[in-house]
Amino acid sequence: MNDSHDPETEPALPSMTETVDVDVDQATAFDVFTHEFDHWWGNGPIDAWDSSRVIEHRFEPGPSGRLVEVYPDGELELGRIVIWDPPSRVAWTSSVDDVRTEVTFEALGEGATRVTVVGTATSPNAGEGFSFVTMTPQWLPRYLDRRAAGRVRPELGPLNIVLRYRTPAATARWLRDAFGFESTGDIPAEEPTDPNHTWIELRVGSGEGAVILWGLEGGPEASAHWPARSTDHVPWVFVDDLGAHFAHARGSGVEIVAPITQHGYRSYTAADCEGRHWLFAQAPPPRH
Repeated sequence: MNDSHDPETEPALPSMTETVDVDVDQATAFDVFTHEFDHWWGNGPIDAWDSSRVIEHRFEPGPSGRLVEVYPDGELELGRIVIWDPPSRVAWTSSVDDVRTEVTFEALGEGATRVTVVGTATSPNAGEGFSFVTMTPQWLPRYLDRRAAGRVRPELGPLNIVLRYRTPAATARWLRDAFGFESTGDIPAEEPTDPNHTWIELRVGSGEGAVILWGLEGGPEASAHWPARSTDHVPWVFVDDLGAHFAHARGSGVEIVAPITQHGYRSYTAADCEGRHWLFAQAPPPRH
């Protein structure tokens, strides 16, 4: 029996490449990617192996360093660094998935850098190991924008909300444009095909609250019974300038269900693109 393998007949292992240009110099891009990893990597409910306990994400610099998630009682090793060549290249092998990831930083001149992330499976069982490839182009530029503006990303507050929509991707774009919510990542161009694995995360206000959009339970068949009563489960959002928020919504063509009124609090109610009602109220001034 011949047990030899023919590489020409074996399926190629999957790989993935993504590129993003950022408006910082090469040395800064490398330093931010590695030393400020905890600041730019996502801090949402699904952005760690155990998001309920993680307190830090960290690169340990150097050719023998590690990527780790830090917990109150220990660490989870995510990867082992195999190339450490600042400011141009860093690579590591995953300790939790069968993937090797390499990131290169190419100076473009005039304070700009091209960041290229390549993930290559080392076995057919790559798992979720391509997350760096898919999420770096989404999260790194957003963090650099916050960094340049002197904004610190807040931790999530104790109350967040999941809303189901027939068209969650289109609705997320609508909520972003009409109500000024911020998306933590790129909103899909197409509607997700699996409503039970839809995750589109928007941050509200200064970022302490998240609205997470899912598809309808039951898939396309459920659309015949949608929307539910638009007055059920009305999200309530405090905004810093109610008048400006109302003017923007009305100027965007949003259906105003109730104009600004005063009843202990000042607020207005609007309907979104699938008929759900949202109440926006004036936030009280800070107390010292």
